[in-house]
Amino acid sequence: MPNLKSDFDSLVGKSNFSEDVSRRTFIKAALGTGFAAAALPVCAQTVIKTDTAGLTAGAVEMQINGLTVPAYRAQPEGKTNLPVVLVISEIFGVHEHIADIARRFAKLGYLAIAPDLFIRQGNPLAFASIAELQKEVVSKVPDDQVIGDLDACVAWAKENGGNVDKIGIVGFCWGGRFVWLYSAHNPKVKAGAAWYGRLVGDKNALTPKQPMDIAATLKVPVLGLYGGKDEGIPQDTIEQMKAALAKGHSKSTFVVYQNSGHAFNADYRPSYVEADAKDGWKRTLEWLKSHGVS
Repeated sequence: MPNLKSDFDSLVGKSNFSEDVSRRTFIKAALGTGFAAAALPVCAQTVIKTDTAGLTAGAVEMQINGLTVPAYRAQPEGKTNLPVVLVISEIFGVHEHIADIARRFAKLGYLAIAPDLFIRQGNPLAFASIAELQKEVVSKVPDDQVIGDLDACVAWAKENGGNVDKIGIVGFCWGGRFVWLYSAHNPKVKAGAAWYGRLVGDKNALTPKQPMDIAATLKVPVLGLYGGKDEGIPQDTIEQMKAALAKGHSKSTFVVYQNSGHAFNADYRPSYVEADAKDGWKRTLEWLKSHGVS
């Protein structure tokens, strides 16, 4: 397992470039590889590994407001007019697990793109604890920055083999929250799957709205996949979200896995629940297909 923080410090120390440029160069090189330090130790026996046979996969770059933003892209080799799925990471960023999910979608005929949404704030792979990662990186990311980056991903996909009349969005934990928010922002999204994304929370200049606030006006159908034992997302907030959604017409729905806690799809963590993860994946694919993404 590579020591991402040590490797980064070494790169900066030996480079003639500025620390900021060196950091971005390192993050692009590391995108989709290894696991975040805060998520260690990895449960290697359950990690799912999807190969790249028949795929074009790896890091790409997008220019967004003068900044180079990397993303991990996977798509069937030599194919065009592909349905597009945006893959939004957990707080740990675009590490090996998120890249593998992108490859899983690509094997099924999608152009999957997982952008590094933390590039301006720091490298989430390098922080030793979740508390430090939350404080130094995640808490500093504005919602409108994320929404703009996702818009840029859609534009990139349009120029690189994607059919943007068939857009889906899938996200996990921190990324699950943005499934709800981006689906409310972009009416061209046909369907989303939010895996244990927070539904309520504090509102401030960086996070002016929560999923609960957009539920009644949401038009895009979102499948919510949540754990009944998730201590960070109480069941009453799910019930509140259901009631708010019932006031609208998105036809969004929830599946709550009573034997699972948070991050039950994270096959590299002790929280992984294989049966529920497989069922959620099956439901996600069926949901996207039934709403015209594939």
